[in-house]
Amino acid sequence: MTAPNQMPYQVKTPDEAASTVALVSLGCPKNLVDSEKMLGLLAEAGWIPVTEDADPDVLIINTCGFLEASKKESLDELARASQKKKQGKLRRLVVAGCLVQRHRAKLLQWCPDIDAMIGVFDRDRIMEAVTGPTFSGKDVAVELPVYSSIAANATVAKAHRRLQAVGYYEDDTSRLRLTPRHYTYLRISEGCNQNCSFCTIPAIRGKMRSKPLKRVLSEARQLMEDGAFELNLIGQDTTSYGEDIGYEAGLVGLLENLDRVAQEYGGAWIRLMYAYPSCFTDAMIDAIATLDNVVKYIDMPLQHINDRVLDRMRRRTSRRLIESLLNKLRNRVPKIAIRTTLISGFPGETEQEHGELLRFVQDFRFDHLGVFAYSAESGTPAGSLHAQGGAIPPLLVQERLDQLMVAQQQIAFERNCQAAELGMRADVLIDEALGPIGQGRMSNQAPQIDGLTTVRAHKPLLAGDLLPCRIVKANGYDLTGEPVTNSNLPILNSPGTT
Repeated sequence: MTAPNQMPYQVKTPDEAASTVALVSLGCPKNLVDSEKMLGLLAEAGWIPVTEDADPDVLIINTCGFLEASKKESLDELARASQKKKQGKLRRLVVAGCLVQRHRAKLLQWCPDIDAMIGVFDRDRIMEAVTGPTFSGKDVAVELPVYSSIAANATVAKAHRRLQAVGYYEDDTSRLRLTPRHYTYLRISEGCNQNCSFCTIPAIRGKMRSKPLKRVLSEARQLMEDGAFELNLIGQDTTSYGEDIGYEAGLVGLLENLDRVAQEYGGAWIRLMYAYPSCFTDAMIDAIATLDNVVKYIDMPLQHINDRVLDRMRRRTSRRLIESLLNKLRNRVPKIAIRTTLISGFPGETEQEHGELLRFVQDFRFDHLGVFAYSAESGTPAGSLHAQGGAIPPLLVQERLDQLMVAQQQIAFERNCQAAELGMRADVLIDEALGPIGQGRMSNQAPQIDGLTTVRAHKPLLAGDLLPCRIVKANGYDLTGEPVTNSNLPILNSPGTT
């Protein structure tokens, strides 16, 4: 994802040596927020954001290093950028994000053409990275500049303690947003305290740090004033919001306050992502059910359903607790869409345990579901299990993953066909449009990860339009709708205040 060519304001050239900058943002929406903040800082300082195709003077790659596959994607991008630099199409290459945090010592071996690196806690030092000394990367006598508190403090834990001591939390305001104007991501916390055995997040991002309530609400207002209608709440663990800063109202209080802010602006979609199941309370369920602007949708990664596997994953939950929670959500929140992600092939997973997970998917019938093949990550307890003989053969892991996805595909296709056959109604938020044809999403479809809804109208559509539609066709995971004025049609989803 790169910065747009057209900027809505005047900028000045900082110097003749380097004036244009492009940014490639890899990985999750949390990384995207960091990318937008860095671009915002550069634009305010006079740099001209352009697309990568415009041969910028500086290219920033905000990497993801969460899994082995994401590391490979990041390294592929670095190799492509390195080639551009060798061809004289790029003056400076800056690398930021999780890969820097996790593999800083190895990055120069993988890509000698890097000029500077930015740690995940230090995106505010991006100006130093793009204007500091430039090295070829091959002169071993010169130390590469690494703009990172982690480099100075040696460990994530030490850096995190330093940040906590001064009550620091990153300022996500004044971003140069890379999403369409009408939807965005609102980060409410950083880091995680859950310590799942397979996860590298605590080692990369540190412990849980909740963004203070006033700052969240101020940012929400700024985003809405900038035209955002949909706020997607993100963090490694949104369920635990407020626990680390003594905010007793927690996630419920945050949702209630955001709902009031949304009312000030005439309504919005507030969507909860990355909820952790073990500490999701009845009060949180009631907040989703009763708050008008909180969409009836939740993204809750479960990872597995078998008790033994959950215990080895250190998920602090059980099948009984998961089923109880999911049933409460469906019973108390009519029309709620539940999305989850699962891990297939966790070390030691038996065929019987996989079968239990498959039957669970078939029986519960999630609205949206993703499955990841287990990735053995160094430094994690699960990585040790993998190395000590618990590894599942890759072909078998892929076979199990395919079975889970085929089961979910059948569920999703059946649900969409039923919606089309019944001509159900849903409000659709248009993400992009070309004349009378627009592509968008219902409130039960999160951006980038769920299906899409195409709208065919009798007049030109605009991105950001919110239209009541009748579903007329199903196309796999996606739907097609037509604008309607008949409010008596059965409602497919519950979109919040409109």
